[in-house]
Amino acid sequence: TESKYHRHGGNLKTRSTELGSAVTGSSLTTVLPASTTVKKSIVLSSESRKELAKQAKVTKEERRAQIDGRHRYLISRLADGIDLTEQQVEEIIISDDKFQLIEQFFAPSGLKKLLFFYQDVLQQKLNASSRSDGSTKSLLQKKLFITMGCTEDFTGTCAFFLRTSDEVITASNVSQEVNFGMLDCTNGNILQGLEFFLSQIVIPSLKCQQNWGAVKEGLKNSQIQEFLYSVDKFVGTLSSSRQNIEDKIQLTKVDIDIYVRNLQNPSDYITVG
Repeated sequence: TESKYHRHGGNLKTRSTELGSAVTGSSLTTVLPASTTVKKSIVLSSESRKELAKQAKVTKEERRAQIDGRHRYLISRLADGIDLTEQQVEEIIISDDKFQLIEQFFAPSGLKKLLFFYQDVLQQKLNASSRSDGSTKSLLQKKLFITMGCTEDFTGTCAFFLRTSDEVITASNVSQEVNFGMLDCTNGNILQGLEFFLSQIVIPSLKCQQNWGAVKEGLKNSQIQEFLYSVDKFVGTLSSSRQNIEDKIQLTKVDIDIYVRNLQNPSDYITVG
């Protein structure tokens, strides 16, 4: 009887322990439905997105307050070249993660170039049919963005600004100190884009140039003529290289087994050779 009592007591103790653990905080989290945890994570991610959007809005307004005549010059050139409105370009610039590169470009002895790519980019969009689970889908969409030119593939149009000196760029000198140009390399045709830019824009501009600085004779100077000849020659080489690449010979893959299957001895190999 005593042994039975102890046995039953042990069972009772075990059951009471199980019951106690079932009502502890740690155990409750394990028995909650999975959907509750998912909903909680979605709520948190939604709150995080709202906070990030709030911070981004504050940053945009701070940058908008910094915009002056220098920025307006860049914005107007980009709007004209890429066929966007100035308002659209302004919104894009102040929303860009690399906005600080513009300030570095304006600074004395700052960046020598400022590049913008305008091309198709994979964008993450919230799936409207599945907003409750926060899923997204990728879409190709034209996008204008600031770049260093070495981290993204270049497949569209490049708009560039070049400094002509190390002077600080101000609203009054930006049009004299900064040159603007565009390179159209749609579908990744970089050689064709560069050839067109040099042959149709750069060379005609150089040949119409009247002021060559310290060179008083201008286009009559032998060094200037030699320089222009070198540029012309380079464009010719570029053009022939592009044509060679476009007209390259595609070798057809041949099933060699058909020809070597019946070769039995060295004389057969000699005959084939």
